[in-house]
Amino acid sequence: MSLPEPRTSPTEATPRWVTAAVVIGSFVALLYAIEFVDTLMSNRLDAEGVRPRETDGLLGIVFAPLLHAGWGHLIGNTIPTLVLGFVILLSGVRTWLVVTAIVWVVGGLGTWLIGQDNSVHIGASVLVFGWLVHLLVRGFFAAKVGQIALGVVILVMYGGILWGVLPGQEGVSWQGHLFGAIGGGLAAWLLAGRAKPQPEVEKRDPLAW
Repeated sequence: MSLPEPRTSPTEATPRWVTAAVVIGSFVALLYAIEFVDTLMSNRLDAEGVRPRETDGLLGIVFAPLLHAGWGHLIGNTIPTLVLGFVILLSGVRTWLVVTAIVWVVGGLGTWLIGQDNSVHIGASVLVFGWLVHLLVRGFFAAKVGQIALGVVILVMYGGILWGVLPGQEGVSWQGHLFGAIGGGLAAWLLAGRAKPQPEVEKRDPLAW
């Protein structure tokens, strides 16, 4: 008796670009939902960002990229978040999660260490800068021509925002931008190292000379 062939699961049949669009769309929808709740709470959630060198401010590392100082701030971050997040997600959800986690932690911790006293740092721009730098340099670490070419395109589209890592703009967390960018570069380096094939170890008889 022949058994029916197993059906392909919906996950396996879903194109990667669809998964990427759903994941990054859901993430941005979450940001809008949080900002809506924050508006109802008279923006009290904004105080939960990174507060440099304050013990309680360390918890802000977890929340800061999810919070925004009003709708204008969130809208300004929306398009680059969608575009850059989508491009990284084309490499897989797991890659996006690893890159995002590294940028999130490095960006937040760096801001906590060198941010201005009595300040609060919030916004998804820390992720935007991390994702941008990751896309710009990953091809060089991985020695992949296609990724380098894509990085050039991304540089033309969004390279101008890299000036945001420099101090001097009132109300802009250049510390978050700078360390987010560092986190993106670190993630590119780490992932490229994991992706490189390991040399095969010759198997020998331990008793043989």
